[in-house]
Amino acid sequence: MKHAPAYALLALLWLLHWLPLAVQAALGSALGRIFYTAARARRRIAARNVQLCLPELSALQRRQLLREHFRWLGRSAVERALLWYAGPARLRRLIHVEGDVHLAERVAERSGRSVMWLVPHFLALDAAGVATQLFQSRPVASVYQAQSHPVFDAAMCRGRSRFGRGELFARSDTARPLLRAIRRGHAFFNLPDMDFGMKDSAFVPFFGVPAATLLAPSKMARALDMVVQPVVAQMLPGGQGYRVHFLPPWDDWPTDDPLADARRMNEWIEAMVRADPAQYLWVHRRFKSRPQGEGDRYAPR
Repeated sequence: MKHAPAYALLALLWLLHWLPLAVQAALGSALGRIFYTAARARRRIAARNVQLCLPELSALQRRQLLREHFRWLGRSAVERALLWYAGPARLRRLIHVEGDVHLAERVAERSGRSVMWLVPHFLALDAAGVATQLFQSRPVASVYQAQSHPVFDAAMCRGRSRFGRGELFARSDTARPLLRAIRRGHAFFNLPDMDFGMKDSAFVPFFGVPAATLLAPSKMARALDMVVQPVVAQMLPGGQGYRVHFLPPWDDWPTDDPLADARRMNEWIEAMVRADPAQYLWVHRRFKSRPQGEGDRYAPR
């Protein structure tokens, strides 16, 4: 029975998904207020990230942004119940797609190419994953960070691939299974904006701060001749649902310079963050890896 607490929490999530989204949103916002007070370590990381990335904000503006961010963070935790357990008809009503979800697919089919979606870490990330499975016809492959608790890991994998058209690969595994899936016709749901160390990464400015940035998206897109389409997901107020915006594919990316491609990718993510800063994942230690000789950006001051 060592996993009983995990099963109990998942049962609670399953029960929550039956509630109207407006009720889930209110519960999530309340939970986010608790997170802001209780999760001091994560609040300190988020505060440092905001200070580094948005130095033009006053101390008061940063606090207001962080409080709003944690309310959205609480919502994302509660509403995972909806995105992992609700039926497809309900999700189709709640996920509002903007742009042409089929555009990259059509371009790829005409040219025999593969598809890569570039999806930065906004808090509605799971809604974007559901949208790619419900609103277009290709199977979807993605890489995820395996959870330390096996019950939660299994639940997350089921929740994110439960329509039978999603396939997840652990980041700790080799890239071969992912590459085979892409060659079989899977579109690649790529999350390019986390610090995974310096393997196949380079220090590229992110809001003017050197950040370990993956070169793999550019290299893979070039090696596999992929159509690259950026996607941004947003949570809407109350019970309005989610907006998933499929932007026009980039017709000049990748190039033969992965470092320049990484710089452009970061600049695009910066622009998306500035448009909706409260919903970006500030609690991640984006600047954990540092150039030689530079100290820990998250050390207590």
